[in-house]
Amino acid sequence: VQLQASGGGLVQSGGSLRLSCAGSGLTLDNYAIGWFRQAPGKERELVARIWSGGSTNYVDSVKGRFTISRDNAKNTMSLQMNSLKPEDTAVYYCNAMYGVERYWGQGTLVTVSS
Repeated sequence: VQLQASGGGLVQSGGSLRLSCAGSGLTLDNYAIGWFRQAPGKERELVARIWSGGSTNYVDSVKGRFTISRDNAKNTMSLQMNSLKPEDTAVYYCNAMYGVERYWGQGTLVTVSS
């Protein structure tokens, strides 16, 4: 089982990035999927999650700016990030969970310059 994240990079404040995560060895449609992030010196936090039934949750700081989605045909998940702020700078991790199963991607760095 592997989750492969991509799409991070350097962007100016107010810009946009789209993160993607491809699953192999598992069918993401069966899992609750999410994006977490960890900034330097801080704990990892949940940014957004989409449940198998389609409902979504977002941390308050990204509501209205980030959108999580899944593409079952491609077995991928994405995080569209708009109006980026310097405080969004972090390593972003994709995650899939079902019951006690937990899988993590390798992390992709997002740096937002002011």
